[in-house]
Amino acid sequence: MVNNPFVWGTGRRKTSVARVRVKSGSGQFLVNGKPFDQFFTTYQTRELASKPLTVTESTKSYDVWVSVAGGGQAGQAGAVCLGVARALKTDNPNYEPALRQNGLLTRDSRKVERKKYGLHKARRATQFSKR
Repeated sequence: MVNNPFVWGTGRRKTSVARVRVKSGSGQFLVNGKPFDQFFTTYQTRELASKPLTVTESTKSYDVWVSVAGGGQAGQAGAVCLGVARALKTDNPNYEPALRQNGLLTRDSRKVERKKYGLHKARRATQFSKR
């Protein structure tokens, strides 16, 4: 049996799903084949997606490859965050207390509420008309 050097982690947030591969290396971070900074264009999404590496102080010691699909930028950043945190925990169990203390191993289960008939959105009703 071949020993696989990669560690996998799956992250989900809203409707986004991220499949993350982590390997000890020089700090390369690719998302869907693009460099991390090109894929996540805003500061908030970059900060959220790379938070597990920042918390464990292992930004330069792991290479990360991510395949993410579904949802928008915020959901995808949250999914990447959870996937990276799970992969780091699997690779090095000593990281678990730091990751858990920062809430990075907990899945955010909130989803969009479904639209109901007779309403504009899930709860937004039509505008009241006096006449």
